[in-house]
Amino acid sequence: MGRDLVAYLETGRAQGGEPVPLERLRLRAPVPRPGKVVGIGLNYRDHAAESGQPIPETPILFPKFANSVIGPGEPIVIPPETRQADYEAELGVVIGRRARRVSEARALEHVAGYTCVNDVSARDLQFLSSQWMAGKAIDTFLPCGPWLVTTEEIPDPQDLAISLRLNGETMQASRTSQMVFGVAELIAWISRTMTLEPGDLIATGTPPGVGFARTPPVWLREGDLVTVEIEGIGALTNPVRAEPTPP
Repeated sequence: MGRDLVAYLETGRAQGGEPVPLERLRLRAPVPRPGKVVGIGLNYRDHAAESGQPIPETPILFPKFANSVIGPGEPIVIPPETRQADYEAELGVVIGRRARRVSEARALEHVAGYTCVNDVSARDLQFLSSQWMAGKAIDTFLPCGPWLVTTEEIPDPQDLAISLRLNGETMQASRTSQMVFGVAELIAWISRTMTLEPGDLIATGTPPGVGFARTPPVWLREGDLVTVEIEGIGALTNPVRAEPTPP
């Protein structure tokens, strides 16, 4: 994001217009059509432990797509093909400058900003095979928002509180310092083999407390309300709806 645009947003006003209260606006996802979404698996030590998996030696990558992206307040729609829809609070990283084989030391220079992400996952479909995409790339399964916070506001993405509430009850609470691979390391690793373009989104993994690891398991249901909150960014809230079974 250019500094001129940031300055205008901070001080400018549309010609002849008046400010509109935030509560009267319907916010969209900060990046509604990302060119690609790179998800990161098992990137918090305690989440790997609760999943019964070893801590990864290298980042685990999986894809999600633009069809999954929704904004604040839009419903997460659970298809009838899954009975195990789960939540995952994550820090989202939006790329601002093309990155190809960038060093870890320079990686954050390629970031436009950060947002809240809920990497909703259908566990029964995800674990049908070693390829997770079937349970990850479902329509509406990637809420993002409520807005993009620039790197000037968050110079260090590795020391942020991150949490998730389900119907007001805290289910996840951690800090991004607990990541196995930090944001800069992830960008450097990913850019070795694929070019990261402006508008691409990296979902950096979830902390412990996910539904499938609980006893008994907790799955998202019709009428639920899910809120992801990250320090310095804000809160992303989405209702849950069940897609009707087709005739």
